[in-house]
Parts: sequence; C-alpha cells; structure tokens
Amino acid sequence: MGIVLGANQYGKAENRLVRIYRETARHEIRDVTVSTALRGDFAPAHLAGDQSNVLPTDTQKNTCYAFAKKHGLREIEDYALALARHFVSSVEPVRGARIAVDELAWERVLVDGREHDHTWVRRGQEIRTTVVTIEDGREEIVSGLRDLVVLKSTGSEFAGFLTDEYTTLAETHDRVMATSLEATWRYTDTAVSWDATWADVKRLLLERFATVHSLALQQTLWEMGRAVLEAHPQIAEISFAAPNKHHFVVDLGPFGLDNPNEVFYAADRPYGLIEATITRD
Repeated sequence: MGIVLGANQYGKAENRLVRIYRETARHEIRDVTVSTALRGDFAPAHLAGDQSNVLPTDTQKNTCYAFAKKHGLREIEDYALALARHFVSSVEPVRGARIAVDELAWERVLVDGREHDHTWVRRGQEIRTTVVTIEDGREEIVSGLRDLVVLKSTGSEFAGFLTDEYTTLAETHDRVMATSLEATWRYTDTAVSWDATWADVKRLLLERFATVHSLALQQTLWEMGRAVLEAHPQIAEISFAAPNKHHFVVDLGPFGLDNPNEVFYAADRPYGLIEATITRD
C-alpha cells in the first residue's frame, strides 16, 4: 500500500484590517479579520520543497490590504468574493480559494444627543462572519454570526425527558434559558443585499428566541431557523450551535430565605451543546 499526499491548502490566517472611509467629514469604519486559504497543485512543495507554484502567504496578506482600498470594504461578502475571484483567476496554480472574514461592530458615540462624525464605541459581543469558497467553478457564500449571548428569565421548560439509573436532573417548567449562539446560513446566489439580509436574520433569531415558549432549546432553534427560511428565499439552509449556559437555582434554605427562581448560580462548564441544521426539502 503506497503513501500519497491528500487534500491540502495554505494561506494567511487572521489578518487584522480596519478600513476608514474619509471622503466626507462623517467617516465610516469597517473592522475585520481576514483569513485566506488557496487550493491547487501544491504537491511539489510538500513532496520536494519546490516553491515555484507557491504564492507566499505574505503576498496574500498584502492583497487583503490592497483590496480593502482598491475594491472597498463596504460589505464583507462582496469583499471576500473579490479576493477569492482574484486568487482563482489571476494566480495560475490556484484552482480554489477560501476566504473567511469576521467583522466587529462599532456604533457612533453620542455627543449632546447627536452621533459623532468620527468617534465610535464597540457594539455588542457578537461577531459577524462570512466564508466564501470558490472551487471547480462554483461559488459558495456562507454568512453568519457567533458569540450572540441571549438570555430569557422565563418562558422555558425542560421536562418529560428520558431517565435512567444515572439521572439526577429534576424537571422544571420555569427556567432561565441562555446561550451563546453561533448561526451560519448558506446563500443560493450572490445577488443579495448582504447587510440588510444579515440584519434581518439577526432580528428574526432574537424575536423567535424571545417569543417562542420553549419546551427545549432544540425547539427554539427549529423555530428560529424556520422563520429565517420562510422570510428569505435566497437562503438555502441555516445551521446552529448553541451551548446551553446553565443557570441553577441556589438553595438559600440554610439561611432561612426563600428563592422562587430569583438567585442563580451561572455555570460555565460543563454545558449541553445543541446543534441543528434547518434546510429546505
């Protein structure tokens, strides 16, 4: 049985890039981390150390910065598409490219009740994401978000579950439900208003999390995903990873105090991890 080289790729990971638009007195900001990965005939580099087909990762880094100026960085999906198309069409050995972009959100500082033209403060914890892959003539765009921390203090139950000799968890019909949500959705084409769609998907996720009376976190993910697919026909599927950020009621009985679901111990680990993909049939 022989030994062969399998699938491989290489690139420059986590290029930090901030783009400021200064055309008017009111500046705009985009703050991203870009990772590139190229695929193609790079076997000689692995098998013989031959670098003749290898575009340096430093060159890939420089391209990320140059494209932020040359092609702009208004919407991360368009920026990632431009980078991926460049590498595949302009660099001969490259047959495929994967561009991942994470974006941090900023909002304007208010001065005397008015938005300041060139000062911002970091907004929220969630990170906007996109991954663009071009290979075999096919373009795939998967956008999303992660670290979206949400909590509801009631409207959640967990009961009627399977038990065995190792089960100690008590049923509850009124619990805190919290998670740090990761969601990714795959588009069917590139003719999309990226910013508006992303904002509306986030709105739908938060609204369904808040309003669905949840009998299980799995049910909540299903309802969130279904709402997104019903509202956005250009999205083929949406996937979730949702760690259950457990909140346990503290026993205050030893101190002569009642605790009707008011004081909790917030446990960071171990945690339940619920994952699901909601797709079209």
